[in-house]
Amino acid sequence: MTGKLWAGVDIGGTKTAVVLSAEPPAVISRREIPTLPAAGPARVLASIQKDLNEMLAECGAAPEALAGIGVSCGSPQDRVAGVIQAPPNLPTWVDVPITSILSREFGCRCALENDANAGAVAEHRFGAGRGVENMVFLTLGTGLGAGIIADGRLYHGTSDAAGEIGHVRLTRTGPVGYHKAGSVEGWSSGGGIAQLAEKVMVKASARGVKTVLAEGRGEGPLTARDVGIAARCGDRVARRILRVAGNRLGETLAILVDILNPQRIVIGGMALRLGDLLLEPAREVMRREALPQSAGICEVVPAALDENIGDVAALCIAMGLHEREP
Repeated sequence: MTGKLWAGVDIGGTKTAVVLSAEPPAVISRREIPTLPAAGPARVLASIQKDLNEMLAECGAAPEALAGIGVSCGSPQDRVAGVIQAPPNLPTWVDVPITSILSREFGCRCALENDANAGAVAEHRFGAGRGVENMVFLTLGTGLGAGIIADGRLYHGTSDAAGEIGHVRLTRTGPVGYHKAGSVEGWSSGGGIAQLAEKVMVKASARGVKTVLAEGRGEGPLTARDVGIAARCGDRVARRILRVAGNRLGETLAILVDILNPQRIVIGGMALRLGDLLLEPAREVMRREALPQSAGICEVVPAALDENIGDVAALCIAMGLHEREP
């Protein structure tokens, strides 16, 4: 294979994906390995290097064919220095200089970016944010973060901490997220929904209420996925849980709309699986709470890149799309 190749590395708490592309967002080769956070970063770093070398060889390309490598990973991190600084889902990854390691191995530029920011760039260039100048991307997983596109460019903030909407407190008490009770992450992330579900189920059980959620939960703690499955089966308790989470998400959207005045808010992660069970109450509250002239021109839509968003996000960082205008 001749011509430029781009490599993307998407590091998550459960798995790490390595992808190779000649024309992003299309992927020509992909490998996935378990991250196993407790084991530390050494094994994963070795696997990334081994896999990428093998993927290049399979394509008939030398390492010199790589034009750039992009790494997408959760915060905290030093984006400029290229150092991962023990994110909550990777507590043993303490001050890992990942861009230096990969640049040394492959002899090309390597860049690191927060996963929510990288997701925002991916959806802006190739997904549901195409064609808009001002958008917000929300990632709803175990946690909740945001990436902001302002005037067509990724907005980092003064200390690269822009978009941490999950840390904002909505209520004095409530589910805990970002180490803060009643925070946006506490109310509307997957982890927060699981906390809310456990509390609601205790009350339902005390009243003798039978639910699909209780019958299908299995042995472990409740998850947001359990709530979603029960809600799709028509379980009233599960649907009430999602309406509460959706209402709080709507309050969050109203804050974003009033402050940033975006044309579009793109929501990934759980929004793809829960759909309007979560998003419709959120839209209703946003329209009610935000300034009419701002809410009226803002669409709230699911992410378009679906399960591929992590791969595309990392490739966008490899191409430097987070650093320049379209």
